[in-house]
Amino acid sequence: MEPLKLVVSGPVGSGKTTLAKSLLGEGFLGTEAKATEALGKETTTVALDFGVLRIGPHVVHLFGTPGQERFDFMWDLLAQGALGLLLVVAGDRPDHLPKARRILEYLTTRHPVPYLVGVTRLDQGRAWTPEEVALYLRLPEERVMALDARKREEAYRALERLLALALE
Repeated sequence: MEPLKLVVSGPVGSGKTTLAKSLLGEGFLGTEAKATEALGKETTTVALDFGVLRIGPHVVHLFGTPGQERFDFMWDLLAQGALGLLLVVAGDRPDHLPKARRILEYLTTRHPVPYLVGVTRLDQGRAWTPEEVALYLRLPEERVMALDARKREEAYRALERLLALALE
């Protein structure tokens, strides 16, 4: 059986790399470098995150994109051949939602695949709920879910749900 490809994307600091690390553990391959601009964190992904995991009977190749728009050429490269997209957004950073919408529109117009939106950082101060994020992004509520990227079970559940959409 051929491996299946899923892509994780979203704005800087939304939790993409955290999600990949929690899912992949020792099998995580990342390309983090010291941030050269004020991003609100010390390091940032400059090319991709990658790893292989099993979801049920399927072998999944998980690719994480960089969040900075200057790396949008990598979004296209990594999305080629993908079966699904998990867009990660930080609920406590509503100012990043316009970027999240651009990323979602950019990727789904070029690569029309099933998608889910995972809202992270819900435990950080005043965070937007998944319902509020769905309303802002003009998406059906069932496409947006709460997601603690630090917890392997939640990250795995999100990918299971995405894979089910992709294989319908």
